[in-house]
Amino acid sequence: MFTLRCTRTLLKRLKVRPEPSPPAPNTKLGDWYANLLYTKPQQLILCVSEKTLLPVIMTAKGAEPIEVRLAAGVGDMLRAIGIADAAIKAELVAMSEVTISTTASRSVLGSMNDFTFMLDSHLSYGASLSEAALKLADAPCSPIGMRSPREATIDRLNNH
Repeated sequence: MFTLRCTRTLLKRLKVRPEPSPPAPNTKLGDWYANLLYTKPQQLILCVSEKTLLPVIMTAKGAEPIEVRLAAGVGDMLRAIGIADAAIKAELVAMSEVTISTTASRSVLGSMNDFTFMLDSHLSYGASLSEAALKLADAPCSPIGMRSPREATIDRLNNH
């Protein structure tokens, strides 16, 4: 169980009413934060893990609900950074129950803003969404002690 903590812009787009008091997460990566980005030629959703700042990027339009696409993106990203299959499966099982609420951490939102600026640069050089997410995952981030989200995620999933 986790909470997908959406910005006001994304909540409006999703047309959902946020849960005022969401439960605590039981995932190792914590809650996920999500924001709608107006990029060209398509709108994107940037999602970031609360605990490790691991980014997942997806198109705003999709046949599946956002929580299903997020779980698939998390699985792909964890595989791409070398997380063991058993740890990926355990995290995805824990992510099977979702509550949607508002954001709660300005620190995570600040990191998302930094990622948004970096993302524009990566995409302008022709990187795919997954390539751009992997590049963002290697950026040092002050909220996690100047470690990269990749390092923090590997440490959290392999050692906890």
